[in-house]
Amino acid sequence: MLNSALAIIRDEHRSLAAVVQGLRYLIQGMRECHAKSDFKLLRAMICYFEEFPEKLHHPKEDAYLFASLRRRTDEADRVIAELEQQHISAARDVRNLEFALDRYEAGKPGGLEKFAAAAEKFSEETLTHMALEENTVIPLAMKYLTAEDWVEIGAAFGKNGDPRFEADADQEYRDLFSRIVNLAPPGKPGLAGIQKRQAGRSHPD
Repeated sequence: MLNSALAIIRDEHRSLAAVVQGLRYLIQGMRECHAKSDFKLLRAMICYFEEFPEKLHHPKEDAYLFASLRRRTDEADRVIAELEQQHISAARDVRNLEFALDRYEAGKPGGLEKFAAAAEKFSEETLTHMALEENTVIPLAMKYLTAEDWVEIGAAFGKNGDPRFEADADQEYRDLFSRIVNLAPPGKPGLAGIQKRQAGRSHPD
């Protein structure tokens, strides 16, 4: 169950990282190439940040992965406290990102630059946060957690289903996120592989 639980957590991190990089790439085109702003796609990305990491992934990290690790050792207490605070900050940053997009779409002066700055702040902090989890918390969890802990963690995360990548998700969201799949810069993988893994996890048959 350890490998299964970790595979789910890492898949979710890859999904989130891919959408973050897609957002960056989209904004880069808007700023440098004066590409037309696709507000529907931008809002779909922000909706993903609101619906998946904020409502599913982060709360289950707090309630299961972090809580289990705290029960087994105090070695992770400092970094867990830092990560929990970052979860709170991330929720605020998503709201700020949505507000900045509202102002940009309304044609406020400097709207694009302010939205781009908010997006870059959110993106950088999200990627740094996940790196801290991958490089510090997960190795400590592998060291200290028991088989029973991993069963509980795997069961909790297995119910997530990544609502924007399931095979039976709403057609509008599937169409929008198929566009995100194709946003990866040349030479970098998009979400296609992640999308297939997520669908397979939700529909194992």
